[in-house]
This record gives sequence, C-alpha cells and structure tokens, in this order.
Amino acid sequence: MKKHIKNNVYWVGKNHWDLREFHGSEYTTTKGSSYNSYLILEEKIGLIDTVYEPFSTEFIKNLATEIDLKTIDFIVVNHAEPDHSGALEALLDLIPGTPVYCTENGIKSLTGLYHKKDWNLVPVKTGDRISVGNGKELVFIQAAMIHWPDSMFCFLTQDNVLFSNDAFGQHYCSELLFNDLVDQGELWTETIKYYANIITPFSHLVNRKIEEIKSLGLEVECICTSHGIVWRKDPAQVIEKYLEYANGYQENQITVIYDTMYEGTAMMANQFVKGITMEDPLVNVKLFSASHTNISDLVTEIFKSKAILLGSPTVHNGVLYTIAGLLEFVNGLKFKNKKAATFGTYGWRDLSSKVIQKSLQEAGFEIVMEPISANWRPDEQLQERCVEYGKTFARSVK
Repeated sequence: MKKHIKNNVYWVGKNHWDLREFHGSEYTTTKGSSYNSYLILEEKIGLIDTVYEPFSTEFIKNLATEIDLKTIDFIVVNHAEPDHSGALEALLDLIPGTPVYCTENGIKSLTGLYHKKDWNLVPVKTGDRISVGNGKELVFIQAAMIHWPDSMFCFLTQDNVLFSNDAFGQHYCSELLFNDLVDQGELWTETIKYYANIITPFSHLVNRKIEEIKSLGLEVECICTSHGIVWRKDPAQVIEKYLEYANGYQENQITVIYDTMYEGTAMMANQFVKGITMEDPLVNVKLFSASHTNISDLVTEIFKSKAILLGSPTVHNGVLYTIAGLLEFVNGLKFKNKKAATFGTYGWRDLSSKVIQKSLQEAGFEIVMEPISANWRPDEQLQERCVEYGKTFARSVK
C-alpha cells in the first residue's frame, strides 16, 4: 500500500521488521530497517529506487495494484547497491526499455551486478534535469562516495523534496514513516549509528555536498531517505547534525574496550573506569567487551567519544581477533579528533598494547599516554596503578 508523502509523491517501499544484520553480519539492526522506494505521479510517472531483491515479487505486485506498470515513464537509481536496486531486474523484465537514470558510475555498477546489456541506462550528472510535468522538474545531484562512487541525490522542484539516498537515513523500521511521529530517542540513536558506520569515511565530502545543494538554490522542505524515516518536519535539523558529525564530532565520553582470555585485561579495564570516574565524575565513561558487543555498536561509541582506551592479551604475537577486526574497521573509518591509549596482558612477550597503539596511530588517533601492560594477570599493586592510569588519562583528555 502506498503512503502519501507530499502532493503527488508517495512511499511504495518495504519495511523489514525482522532484519537484525546488514552488510553481512557487520551492522546490527535491532530496530529493523526499510527499503524506501518513491513514486512520483505527475504528468509523467517516475519511480525513485526499488527494494531489496528478496522482496522484489511482493514489491512489484503491490506497485501494480497502485498503477499500471506500463505507465511508468522513468526509473531513477540513486545508488546501485542491491538493497536499493534489487527489484529492478524483475521490473524491467515487465517494462523493457524504460529509461533508467543513474550516474556514469551507476551504469558500471548496475552492469556489474545484473549483466544486462539491453537496459536503457541513461547517464546524468549534477545539474541535469528532466521534466515530470505540471511545471516540475527532477534535478540530479551527484554524490560520489556518499557512500559509493555511483551515489547521487535527486530533487523535485516546487515540492522541494530531496531524495537523498543513503544520506540522512537510519536502519530503523516504523510504520509511522515520518520523523515527527516516531520516538525521537530511537530516531537519533539510529541516525548517529548509521552515520558512524556508513558515512564517517566520507565526512570530508559532507560539507562540500551540502554547500553544493545550497549553491543550486534548492530549498529542501522534505528529505526522502533510502532507509528509515522521511524528514518532513524541520529537515534542516538533520542537515545541521550531519555538518556537526562531519567536523570531528565528539561528546564528553571516554570509552574503554577490551577482550580477554583469563580476565586479566578485563580486570585492568575495570580499574581504568574506576580511575576515570574518580578524576572526572561528569565524563560519560563506558566499558565494553569486544567479544560481547557487535562491532557496529562499538564503532558508534568510538565515534561519540573524545577518547578511548583499547586493550587485548597478546596472542600469536598480536591481539585477539575481535580487537584486530575492530582495528581494521576503525582504520577504514578515518575518525577525526580522537585521543587514545592502549593496554594489554601477556605471558612471555609484551606485544599487544604496542600492536594496538601502532594501529590506532595509523588510523589517526592521538596517543596521549604510553601503553600499560600486565604479565599474566594484574596483582593488587598493578591494579592500583591502573586506577592511577585512568585518572591520568582522564586529565590528559579534558
């Protein structure tokens, strides 16, 4: 069933309530997600994106109850990733030859994904326009690397609706659809998590793209995202939040993350928390076991933090795989304005804290203290040193 967005714009997507993992098993989606597709019913009928392939039959069946599929004049693919374009193949089998507007990189992506040489793929670039009738136009805006090379936005004039693809979205499922109707705590929790895990590496492009939209004279009154809710009430709030996120975002938070084999590093981590809290009772200090916390949630907490403490036992001249995986992920995200220190335990070679420190330095973290290590398991004296270490760390990152 289609849902009315504004004037002749409708949502025709799919809510995926029981989705719990995304991008393989990398991203936890405890609130589900949605695959947002939009229908423009002007003199010309246009479809903005489709849904994930497993729901293509349902999507097309539902769409066919709303309109005669043969009346669709054009399709826009803002981004070719299969969670957006998954129903395109089945749809074009029914309406072959329908123009599909996408970027040059979108043509490459769609061809690589679906291997269809007979599709009518029409390349567009920033500033290109097509008429939808009634004096309205769809304006295309390339958004390369937010978050794929093929990504773009499109803007419906007069209605002032921005179809923003992955920008400004969340993995958040709600039948209420609009930002002013849903739980605000849930909405912003999922918004920052989405930015931290998906958009962070491209933060340097966010400011530029928002300024570009402004320079085109496009007054945004509604943002239709590809996942999550539609921003119909004060959409500027999420645009401003993105500008904040893109500029070295941090809260007054210190996050301690560890993994452990025989509780040695866990004991150290708990003592750091004690020391940090004693030194700065107002800082929001959080403690996480990497083996019991999904990596996407850890990434979100790091994104929110001004500083982190990260530790592991030494294993095979390195670190436990949970910490190694987190370091690999963090290195790709290119966080800004973050400080750190490292810790670890060891049996015969004191390596883990140094391995972690080197990796964090390469990821752009400022190391503010030398590592601290425990041979086997910290005794009472070393635990007291860990408390003092936590105090010093808290002072060094104020």
